[in-house]
Amino acid sequence: MKHCLMICALLLLSFLPGTARQPASRLLHYDAPFTLEFPGPESCGVSAGQRDSTGLSDSTGSWAVVAGGSKGIGYGISEALARRGYNLLIIARHTDTLLKAKAQLETAYHVRVEILAADLAYDSAAAKIGQWCTSRNIRLKVLCNVAGLGGANDYLSLPLDSLRYMVRLNVESCMALSLTLLPLLEKNAPSYILNVASMAGFAPIPIKNMYSATKSAVVFFSYSLRYQLEDKNISVSCLCPGPVYTKPEIVQDTRAKLGGFGNSMALDPHTVGEYAIKKTFKKRLIIVPGFLAKVSSSVIRFLPRRWITNIYGSKGKKAEKKARKKAEAEAAGAKTPS
Repeated sequence: MKHCLMICALLLLSFLPGTARQPASRLLHYDAPFTLEFPGPESCGVSAGQRDSTGLSDSTGSWAVVAGGSKGIGYGISEALARRGYNLLIIARHTDTLLKAKAQLETAYHVRVEILAADLAYDSAAAKIGQWCTSRNIRLKVLCNVAGLGGANDYLSLPLDSLRYMVRLNVESCMALSLTLLPLLEKNAPSYILNVASMAGFAPIPIKNMYSATKSAVVFFSYSLRYQLEDKNISVSCLCPGPVYTKPEIVQDTRAKLGGFGNSMALDPHTVGEYAIKKTFKKRLIIVPGFLAKVSSSVIRFLPRRWITNIYGSKGKKAEKKARKKAEAEAAGAKTPS
């Protein structure tokens, strides 16, 4: 039993954002968005993307909104929807990645793709997005809340404004956008909401306190929202993936922690996106891609939370100590004259 718990701890720690995902120079501060090239507050963080030149009306065909859909898992979800003939409204912070995703999806799948450059942590971003959708009277059938934030630093090592930003992006944006677009989804029912959490949402993790807490909130929110919207013919699903190879740094981090086993367990974002949409349309509530991830998530949810928290706390301290020693060694090497 002890060995089983240790393996599960290593598995879940490997599912968290690695140390290379959020460099210190990119820490997010909610009260200083301009340092990160966020849209200015005068536009509530929202600006219209390029319009399609097909001449189609905005209400033509079924539409899906993908918040955080320009890269990674979000792009995999966008691609899976485009493959099924859905027109897309993709929302992300950076216009360059949005334009790239738009061009790729329109060329490959011949669907209409609209883009909005938006920081969903802004209080009024959801209202602006809702206004965009309702003013064009799009036939909204699917809402995917993918946008989120995690990284090497977490509670006790981040300033308060950064922690608040994480809560706003990971939890509040999902809640706000779902509520704002609910009338359109109800109007076009049967319809679907897909919230993206993480396997980190299945248990308290001291080394990733805020990240696991926000992802747990998304899981619980999805459970309750599914019940609330059942009579409206709106299905709610929650994607809780394990390791996903979205960046080279994540590949290196997973292989370093779990070796060949971790490598065989990891999935690419296209596979995850396709699986997520397939199960969403089958009205699956909790979606965990991959056999090994399913098994480990079942064990994690079965164990008493005090046990699993203690195990993750112990493993987290060892990981922090190892990372600190590595950083000190690198710093000492940099000071050594050649």
